[in-house]
Parts: sequence; structure tokens; C-alpha cells
Amino acid sequence: MSEINYKEEYEKAQERCADLSDRVVLLESQVEELQFKLDRIRNNRLWKISKPARSVFHFLARQKERLGHWGNPKNILRKIMAKSRQKAQMESYGTGSFPSPEQAAAQRAVQFERMVKISILVPLWNTPREYLKEMLDSVMGQTYSNWELCLADGSDDEHAYVGQICEEYQRQSDGRILYRKLEKNEGIAGNTNRCYEMAGGEYIGLFDHDDILHPSVLYEYVKAINEQGADYLYCDETTFKGGSINKMLTMHFKPDYAPDNLCANNYICHFSVFSRELLEGTELFRPDFDGSQDHDMILRLTDRAEKVVHVPKLMYYWRSHAGSVAAGIEAKPYAIEAAKGAIADHLRAHGMKHFTITSTRACETIFRIRYQILGNPKISIVIPNKDHGKDLSRCVSSILEKSTYDHYEILIVENNSKEDTTWDYYSGLLGYDYREARKEAGRNVSGDTDGGILRSRDGRTAIVTYKGSFNYSAVNNLGARYADGEYLLLLNNDTEVITSNWMEELLMYAQREDVGAVGAKLYYPDMTIQHAGVVLGLGAHRTAGHTHYKVPKQNLGYMGRLCYAQDVSAVTGACLLVKKCLYLEAGGLDEEFAVSLNDVDFCLKLREKGLLNVFTPFAELYHYESVSRGLDDQGERAERYNRESEKFREKWKKQLEAGDPYYNPNFSLDRSDFSLKVKT
Repeated sequence: MSEINYKEEYEKAQERCADLSDRVVLLESQVEELQFKLDRIRNNRLWKISKPARSVFHFLARQKERLGHWGNPKNILRKIMAKSRQKAQMESYGTGSFPSPEQAAAQRAVQFERMVKISILVPLWNTPREYLKEMLDSVMGQTYSNWELCLADGSDDEHAYVGQICEEYQRQSDGRILYRKLEKNEGIAGNTNRCYEMAGGEYIGLFDHDDILHPSVLYEYVKAINEQGADYLYCDETTFKGGSINKMLTMHFKPDYAPDNLCANNYICHFSVFSRELLEGTELFRPDFDGSQDHDMILRLTDRAEKVVHVPKLMYYWRSHAGSVAAGIEAKPYAIEAAKGAIADHLRAHGMKHFTITSTRACETIFRIRYQILGNPKISIVIPNKDHGKDLSRCVSSILEKSTYDHYEILIVENNSKEDTTWDYYSGLLGYDYREARKEAGRNVSGDTDGGILRSRDGRTAIVTYKGSFNYSAVNNLGARYADGEYLLLLNNDTEVITSNWMEELLMYAQREDVGAVGAKLYYPDMTIQHAGVVLGLGAHRTAGHTHYKVPKQNLGYMGRLCYAQDVSAVTGACLLVKKCLYLEAGGLDEEFAVSLNDVDFCLKLREKGLLNVFTPFAELYHYESVSRGLDDQGERAERYNRESEKFREKWKKQLEAGDPYYNPNFSLDRSDFSLKVKT
């Protein structure tokens, strides 16, 4: 590059920086103004005096809103009955799920090819009597017998009964319980490491001193080891209160291994069992991360594992009581910083630099991770359009006015518009008469569908003409062929940007080598959710559907899922970012899916290449869904949707039968709100 070009690029960069600085200053001044008004309201005596009345008003408003979401009286009654059934359903995951004497005997009689020995590590510290006995009984009652229980006791002299109880159980265990009284308490990490020093098993299991195991959990794990070659295993879990595991507070039905979920949230947690070989050359628990030592360990070992297996059964019962993490993270505030440190160490091990980790509104230990944008890659935003000038104008204006990322181009793929207002809008974007230019361009372009491209005078926008009948896949594929960017951002014309850094939030994931497509969080105009990730098999057609559909914006989502970036099977093409090279390698959108399911099909093609698809809730847009083309629930459109659904089910039959790895099989496929299946 010549010296003159360097100077020009430098001047352009300065202009961009100045423009961004002006935007930041403007936003900061707006924030200050709003904060001043808010403080003035809060300090007003009348405002303070009226607090009780406001509390009552807000409570009544919430109840009205809840009833409004429930609908008419028949729906309310139906949902009350459904909740009653679900409560009974929850109880069936407690002692009701334990094997009968006949089933337990059958499990004990099974001889696997690999009867691996599992060493269960339990660090003890001042454990209450009843909790300790229930924990020990749950191990002694396992239907798989090749285990050993390694107990390291750091209890003080006032809790000498801990050792006495352990020695009593030790005498009944046929040598399978190993007990060691420690000279001093070394914390969870140190005490667990002392347990590990006693362990002789091929697999290691981590168990808290006040929790309970399902009688069949070891049996199910050894079965998975034999059938799937698992070297790291975990299951679903619940928290309970009081003396009965049937008194459940929360039931956590987890996804299969999802590395982005795990970085943001230690969803794996209990009951972790792993091959001893994964620890070769590494530590079990590192004292530097005491308080979040399990998250650190899980991040390290799942990284090394060849086969992480999730057993989708509720088999770990996590006791909630004063002082336990299950009762609330505020019981152990140091765990928050330890978790951030564990995640940071993991990211650095993967070559990540200049990232930030902050707690989210869901929970102090559910995190938002911001990655550094590498370089300044160009993004080509591809927007299909047929008339609907107002919708398109709103979409494009929101991009131009709100986006803080500025290295992009907008490619509008025109498809048989007829309204003069549309032509006028195109002319305004281009800076010259669109009609005349298109006539000239049309004479120089051959092909049945490709009508050529017209670029604006400033190079920021362009109009690509697709002359064929509407085919969403073909329209986007044509736009992709004309795109200059390193990244393609498929965007519907009925969207509107909300968050100014939406492109950065998408790009920080799309730039990773292990990521395919990245999708945004989309809202309807009433601020209920339209898209927060796609689940395979969800919905009446058993093809794919959106989770958390029509849930209010402020909702945290199932186990906080609306508050952190996560791996999903697919994201909607209404707002989808992907490297252009990956788009082309995958063959773009399949044009046999003319209108529906083309985005899901594309994401599955990326998944088949071993790539992750990511949904981030931090890129937010409105989506005025189906404004452009109407709904698919009647007439010819319904018939077309049925045909495309059938094709999708045939093409992805194996994947649909296997189920969505990021959606627990205990959830119903008839609802998008993570309701449990109704057991029959």
C-alpha cells in the first residue's frame, strides 16, 4: 500500500473514531439526564410516602398480567389442572423413580464387560448427623456394587461424632468405605484432594457430604461407560429442602455437553464422574479456585475428555439448607470471584485475550462473557425485500443510526417489487435513479434470476435484483454471491435494531473457529420473545420450534437461559451471522426449502461439520414476524409448509430421532416453555 493510501486509511479511521466518540458522548449525556430525573423522583417526599401503595399496585398489576397471559377462564382452569398434574409429576422424580426390589435385583445381577471401579470422594466438615447418615445410606444402597467411598474428615472437635458414624458404616461396608481424619481442615479443595489420595478406582466421582444419590446412578453411569465409551459423565439434578427428597425446590434438566453454556454457567455440576486418566499430569481441585473448584475442574476435564456423556435422568438430590450453595450464592460470596477466575483461566488456555466476565441479572454465578473482536472484518448484511418500503426503511434506518460497528455493507435483494414508493426508496439509498439504472444493468446481465447489482455512491448500500418467483433460500444465496464481506449477516426486512452493539455481540462468537452460525434475541413489538434459539422436533409438525416463545422480555428463562450465550442446534435466519466461507462450504441455504426451515437446515449442515451454533441474548432486535409474506397457517401456504416439513423430517430423520442435544428429553415437545412431558 502506498504512503498516500496509508494516510487516507488513517484519516478514515480517525473519522470513524470521532463519530463513535460523539455517539458515546451523546448516550452518556442521555443516561445522565435520565438518572437525574430518576433521582429527583426517588428523593421526592411524596414518592417515598406512597411506596406501600405502589407495592400493592404493582402486585395487583403482576397478577393481572399473569392472568392475561393465561387467557380466558377455560384456559385458566386448564392450566391450573396442568400445574397440579405437573406437581404430581415432580414427585415421580423423587422416591417414585427408585427401582423396585425386583428392578434393583436385576441391576445388581448385570455383569458389564467393563465392571469399572468408581471411587466416590466426599470431603467432610462438621456434617449434621442426619445429613451424614442419609448421604452414606445413598451410597450403600447403590445397585452397582464395584465402588469405594473415600472420606476425608476435617471436622472440629465439637463434631467428633462425624468420625464415629463413618467408622460405624465402615465396619458394615466390606472394606469399600475408606475413612481418614485430617489434622486440619483444608477447605473443600484441600479435603477433596486428600480423598483422592485414598482413591484406587478407574473412575472418580465427586459427591457433597450433605446430598443424596439415586440408587441406580452408578448402574446408569457404568452402562454408559460400556455402551458409549464415556470418560466424563453427569446427570440431571434437583434441590430439595427438609428431610424428604420429594420436597423439591427446583428440577434442573440439563442439555448435553455444551461448552459455551459451561463457560457462562456451571450447569454440569452434579453428579460428575470421570476417568482417572483425565487427571494425569493435572490437579483434581486447585485451592486457588476454592468456592468454585468444581467449575474449574469440570472446565479442565471436559476439555480433555473424548466422550462427555449426559445421562438425562434426575439422579442427584442437592440439599438446600443454611450455609449451602444450593440455598443461595450469597451464602458463599467468594465463590463468585473464584468462578470468574476459573473461567478466565480456561479462556486463556484456549488462547483468548482481552475478554471480560460479568455477572448477569439471572444469578451472580451466571456470566456474560465479552470477547475481543479480532481485526475489523467487513460484514455483508443481506436483506431480501419485496415492497413493504416502510418496513425496509425502518430496518435499514435502525442499522445506519444505531450500529456502533461500522465496517459493513447492506445488500438489499430486490424480488419483484411493484410499488413506486419502493423504487423511490431504492433511489434515495443509491443516490441516483434506480429505475433507469436497473434498465441499464438488466441489459448487461444474463440469467433467469440474476438481475445484477447496483451500488450506492458511498458504497455502503447496494440493490441486488432477483428476478425469479419468491424463494427465500435462492434470494439469500444470490445476495451472498455479490457480498464483499468476510461475514454474511442474513437479516429479515421486518426487523429493527435495539442494541447498538448488536453486530459486535454476534461477531465475537462468529469469529471463533469452532462456531458456525450465531443468532440474536428477537422480540415482538409487545416485547415478548419471538426467538431465543431453535429446538429440533419442537412443535406440532415435529420439525423445529423456538424456545421461550411469547415469554415476556424480563423473564430470566428456564434456569436463567435467557441471560447468557449458549449453544443451540439452530438459530433463525431472520438474524443470522456466519463466515462467508462457511456459508459457501455448506452450500448456502437449500433452495428446495423455498420459505420455511431453510435456516434450521443450514444450521444442521454446519453442526454436521462439527461446528457449534450459538444464541446470544445480548444482540437484541424487534422482529415484526411475517409482515412481509403473511402467515403459513392456511391455504396454499399451509400446503407448502406441510411439504417442506415432510422433506425436512426425511432429510434429518436420524437427528430428529436422536433428539435435540441441547433440549432435555424430559421436556415436552408440544410446548416451548420447558414443561415436563406428561408421564403415562
